[in-house]
Amino acid sequence: MKFGAHVSTSGGLAKAFANGKAAGCDALQIFSKNQQQWNAKPLTDGEISAFREAHAASGMNPLVVHDSYLINLASPDDVLRAKSIAAFIIELERCEQLGIPYLVTHPGAHVGSGVEAGLARITSALDEILANNVAPSVTILLETTAGQGTTLGRTFGEIATIIQTCKYPQRLAVCLDTCHVLVAGYDFRTPEGCAAMLAEFDQTIGLDRLKIIHANDAQKDVGSRVDRHTHIGQGFVGLDGFRNLMRHPAIRAVPMILETPKDRDPEDDLMNLAQLRALAEESADAT
Repeated sequence: MKFGAHVSTSGGLAKAFANGKAAGCDALQIFSKNQQQWNAKPLTDGEISAFREAHAASGMNPLVVHDSYLINLASPDDVLRAKSIAAFIIELERCEQLGIPYLVTHPGAHVGSGVEAGLARITSALDEILANNVAPSVTILLETTAGQGTTLGRTFGEIATIIQTCKYPQRLAVCLDTCHVLVAGYDFRTPEGCAAMLAEFDQTIGLDRLKIIHANDAQKDVGSRVDRHTHIGQGFVGLDGFRNLMRHPAIRAVPMILETPKDRDPEDDLMNLAQLRALAEESADAT
């Protein structure tokens, strides 16, 4: 199995690989721009070549970008919707320039307008974004969410609806967040519960669309819908939850990327990755 973490690009995008190496990463997730701003200065040829050269030298794969948290493709506000679409296109174009195959996004929040209307707006926005074949080598990964507030993507059915109603389903796949699915109500802490969750995922979405797992433990219990990450084995997912996932053959082919706290950097990532790798080795021996 491949394991990685979301790492800083402070000092330049190419710095991500040194940070990833220090944290013991096989794979990487980054922000390609300031995630608290709508716009970004265009990438220079020098930035692009430096990133691509550092990537080639690192051997780290896959690379993933997480889009800005400002983006809300489900927004009922026309101005915010337009800004979100424009910002999302920038995110896709930057991935294409940098040679990054995956862009992770939270589907959005309906802000009181209702689930059905919100899902329809997400699909409409994706159709508009993808109509001109923007960034054709980049796959959009819809992330499973905790269901906090009015966020969409809490259930596999909601994610499936977006994929099935989009005109360009071949451009869409999924990132499963272990913290999010637990607090959303999927209890995979027993072998039976994990098997049931993955069977539902396969029936509604298809396990072939699962490209990345965000490996995060949860500060709150199953069904709480509270999105708070913690270190591997120190929360309500627990070691059993991760162990059960890793024993499934389809999951063992999916890279796991940490989004756990970084009170000590890179020590916390090293600790969490060591824990995941130990569980993977144990699970391989058990299968």
